[in-house]
Amino acid sequence: MAEEAPAVAPVVKTPKKKAAPKPKSDGPPLPTLIISAVAESKERKGVSLSAVKKALAAKGVDVVKANKRINAAVVKLVTNGTLAQTKGSGASGSFKGSNSQIAFFKILKCFNARK
Repeated sequence: MAEEAPAVAPVVKTPKKKAAPKPKSDGPPLPTLIISAVAESKERKGVSLSAVKKALAAKGVDVVKANKRINAAVVKLVTNGTLAQTKGSGASGSFKGSNSQIAFFKILKCFNARK
């Protein structure tokens, strides 16, 4: 005779738990740190990417973890015109700040020194 299949228990969906929001970092954004590192440099021909990364590491940025973000930020700053690339292409080479950006950071540095 015909065998009946066992009854399947209805599947109860459990609501997914939302992940806790990630805490924001306390420091300034990465592009701001990059611009300040380039502006603080006294080099006439610009600062190499490795020198920028060393300056960021001195400011407490985990360069190994943020390597892709640093490279992307540098490329974006070059395309925006905030940084000028003196050598190389992409995220490699040497970078200088545009004159208006360097003047802005000098004013900002003096303003912060007064506080």
